[in-house]
Amino acid sequence: MAQTSGLPDHPPLLPSALPRAGAHDHEVISVSSTLDHDAPPAPTSRWTADLDVVVPVWNEEARVGPTLAALLAQVAELPLSVVVTVVDNGSVDRTAEVVDAAAEVAPRNARLRLIGCSRQGKGAAVRRGLLASTARWRGFCDADLSTPPSLIFPVVEQLQQGDPVVIGSRRAPGASYVVAQPLVRRLGSLAFRALTSPLTGGVVDSQCGFKFFSAEAVEAIFPRVTGSGFAFDVEVLAIANRLGYPVREVPVQWTDDASGSSFSIWTHGPRILSEVRALRSSLGRTA
Repeated sequence: MAQTSGLPDHPPLLPSALPRAGAHDHEVISVSSTLDHDAPPAPTSRWTADLDVVVPVWNEEARVGPTLAALLAQVAELPLSVVVTVVDNGSVDRTAEVVDAAAEVAPRNARLRLIGCSRQGKGAAVRRGLLASTARWRGFCDADLSTPPSLIFPVVEQLQQGDPVVIGSRRAPGASYVVAQPLVRRLGSLAFRALTSPLTGGVVDSQCGFKFFSAEAVEAIFPRVTGSGFAFDVEVLAIANRLGYPVREVPVQWTDDASGSSFSIWTHGPRILSEVRALRSSLGRTA
């Protein structure tokens, strides 16, 4: 069952014991051409995190630096220990070098690590990052930061209150679009919600790239996830619904400019419909 919340911008957060760290006590697990991208990542040594934020990337050398800077600036204000896990999906540019540099300026309460994923697709990268974590709460955000990283505050508030699945939503009360979406995209979104709502238990926005979970929910949901394409988010929420996990939707101020997106309802629409139909069939067989 989906639930929605209208929350303050910066709610009070419960403190957590923070480990001691020096100014340059950081950790990066570098990705290189010789790394086994399917091997388990090395443990984060002395570091036990309350929260792990997974960022899937593919050839993001131009964007990942500002993205990590913005994200680390927000998590620095959390009274929690945090790991930001960048999952490289086979980049051939300087993404790994940029992540290495960002780790040098990670705040006292955070660590930055970089692991690989040989299977293509955002879903595969997210699944690998979440299942490689040992944090109490785990989630992911898109590298383009269409969802402002400040959303981490109301999301953590809900996680601390016991919600097992908390997601950003462009349709929850209080949400808004900074840049208006084209009519054809709005109509496509309406059709998509009508198609997927029965699977997700009434979630009004399954596609916002900002989703967080309790460790228990991650370990129950993600081993069952098989897709890595457009229907990945729907599959995650459908499995959560099937397992009885309620989903809390938190309003976002969406900043994505659709005019600069490579997504096309005409090009990608048939593929999305095909993936959702296949998902419905698969879930029906396992009912």
